[in-house]
Amino acid sequence: MGVYKRAMKTTHTETLNRLSRVAGQVQGIRRMVEEEKYCIDIITQIQAARSALRSVEMQILQKHMHHCVSSAVESGNKKESDEKLEELLCVMKKQY
Repeated sequence: MGVYKRAMKTTHTETLNRLSRVAGQVQGIRRMVEEEKYCIDIITQIQAARSALRSVEMQILQKHMHHCVSSAVESGNKKESDEKLEELLCVMKKQY
């Protein structure tokens, strides 16, 4: 396995670990609601989970840009490059 593939594997493993932590946070929020905890405490935990999920999203987006998009651009294939850039624009538009 090459260095890049090992780095990609590590990144996937790290991403999966982070997603497991987010899932744990969401389960904790569910328990808080079931136990009728204080609303502000629940909202604070929701905000923390949302922030953690945004962090995972950014990590995946960076990986996509550094690998998929840059590979398409470097290939010289204009159609492929345009498709990858259009995908990015569509994803970014959904943020607003």
